[in-house]
Amino acid sequence: MPLRPFQQVDVFTQLAFKGNPLAVVLDAQGLSDAAMQQFAQWTQLSETTFVLPPTPQGLAAGADYRVRIFTPGMELPFAGHPTLGTADAWLRHGGQPRKPGGLVQECGVGLVTLSQRAGHWAFAAPALQRQAPMAQELLALGEALGLPLTRVLAAQHLDNGPHWLGLLIDDVQTLRALNPDHARLKALGVKVGVAARQDATQLEVRAFAAPAGIQEDPVTGSLNASLAQWLMAEGWMPSSYQAHQGTALGRDGRVFLSRDAQDQVWVGGHVVPCVQGTVDL
Repeated sequence: MPLRPFQQVDVFTQLAFKGNPLAVVLDAQGLSDAAMQQFAQWTQLSETTFVLPPTPQGLAAGADYRVRIFTPGMELPFAGHPTLGTADAWLRHGGQPRKPGGLVQECGVGLVTLSQRAGHWAFAAPALQRQAPMAQELLALGEALGLPLTRVLAAQHLDNGPHWLGLLIDDVQTLRALNPDHARLKALGVKVGVAARQDATQLEVRAFAAPAGIQEDPVTGSLNASLAQWLMAEGWMPSSYQAHQGTALGRDGRVFLSRDAQDQVWVGGHVVPCVQGTVDL
C-alpha cells in the first residue's frame, strides 16, 4: 500500500483541539470506495476527506480539486467543516488555486466556491431546500430530545446536500441542558440541529447526528449554512451573525455567517493544522 500525504486539522477555531477535527488524505487516487469508508470508520472523526483531481466536467467548470467526504457510517455529498478543512490542507500541501483569492471545490453536490475573507476562508452555501415538518414528526422528535414542544419557536426540514431537521428554541440554557436519547434519534433516522439565540447577533447551536454514526457533532458547517439561510430569510437572525457550537463537548467553535447583496450566504471559519505526515493506504 502506498504512503499517502495526510493531515489532521481543527476547523472553526483558532485554538487547536477546540473546534471540529478533520482527517484529510491528500492523494486518494486509486482508493476504492470500500477503502475510503474503512479508513473513515477507523479515524472515528465526524468526517474524513479524500482529495482527487477534478473530473473532466469539473475541470472545465473551474474546479481546483475534487473531494469525497465520509462519516464513519456513510458518504456525504457535501459538508461544511470538511470543505474549509480540506481547502486549508490542500493549500498547505502546496495546492495552487487557478484564480488567486478563491477556490472551487468539486464534490457530490457539484461545485462549491470558496473565498478569502477577513483572516479566514468562507464557502458559498449550496442551494437550500426546506419545508415544514409534520406535527407527528415534531412530537416524536421532542420526546427523543427530552424537549417540550412549547419551547420550539420554529422548525424546518433543511437540505443542502445533507438533510437536517432544524429547531429554533427559546432559551440557550435549555439548549445546553439537552440530553437526547440517541438510540431513539437513530431509529427516527433524522439528524437534528437545535439552535437558540444568545442575543441579536449570536446563535448557539447543537447538532445530533446518530443516523450518521455521530451522537453529537462539535461544529457543523452544513447545518450552520442551512440554519443561516432559513433564519435570515424568515427574520429570526440578521444578515451577519456569529454561531457558537461545541460548548457541551468542551469545544469552542465559531462560525461566521453573512449574506451578500445577491442573497448568497457565506459560511466562514478558521482552521488550525494539528498533524502532518503520511498514511499507509
